[in-house]
Amino acid sequence: MELTQQSPDIGAYLAADEAIDHEHPRVVEAATRLAYGADTAYVYARAAFEFVRDAIAHSADSGDPRVTWRASEVLAARTGICHAKSITLVALLRARSIPAGLCYQRLADDDGTNPMVHGLVALRLPGSGRWARVDPRGNKPGIDARFSLEEERLAWVVREEFDEVDYPAIHAAPPEVILHALRGARDRSELWRNLPERL
Repeated sequence: MELTQQSPDIGAYLAADEAIDHEHPRVVEAATRLAYGADTAYVYARAAFEFVRDAIAHSADSGDPRVTWRASEVLAARTGICHAKSITLVALLRARSIPAGLCYQRLADDDGTNPMVHGLVALRLPGSGRWARVDPRGNKPGIDARFSLEEERLAWVVREEFDEVDYPAIHAAPPEVILHALRGARDRSELWRNLPERL
C-alpha cells in the first residue's frame, strides 16, 4: 500500500503537540535512556518500538480501566490502548529527530461486526526515502507484531470481505475524532463505546 503524507511539510512529522508532547521531561528521559548504546537511527527506532510494544500494557489485554492519551501520561501510567501507544511511539521517535506520524486501519470482529479504528505508526528513517508502518499495540496469543521496515509485520492484516480498510494517510497529529474520544472517556469501557467506527 502506498502511504501518503497528510502534510507536505516533513517538519510537521517532527513537531510537538498536546498529545505528542515529546518535549516533556518524562518523554525526553525515556528517549535518552532508549538511545543509550543505539548507534544508528534504526537501532534506536527498533528499541523504542519494542519498549512501547512490550513495556506499556495494552489496557484491553491487561484489564486496566484507565484511559491515557498524552505520551508523557502513557509513559507514567505504563498503560494505554492502541491509539495511546501509537502516540507514545511517535513522541519517542520525534524526540530523536526521526519523522513519524499516525496511521489507521478499520478493523472488525471475525463476523464483520463491531468495526473500530485501530492506530498504527509510520516512520521514515533518515536516508530511507520511504515511510514504513509498524504496530506497537502489544503482542498476545494470535498477534505477533514486529519491527520490520521492509515487510510489514502488523498485528492484523485487513480483510476486505469484512469491510476492513487500510487508510493510506499519515497524520502529523491525532485526528480530532480520536482525541475527542480519548479525552472525554472516564474509563476504558466508555472509551470503547465512543471510539469511531471509521475515519
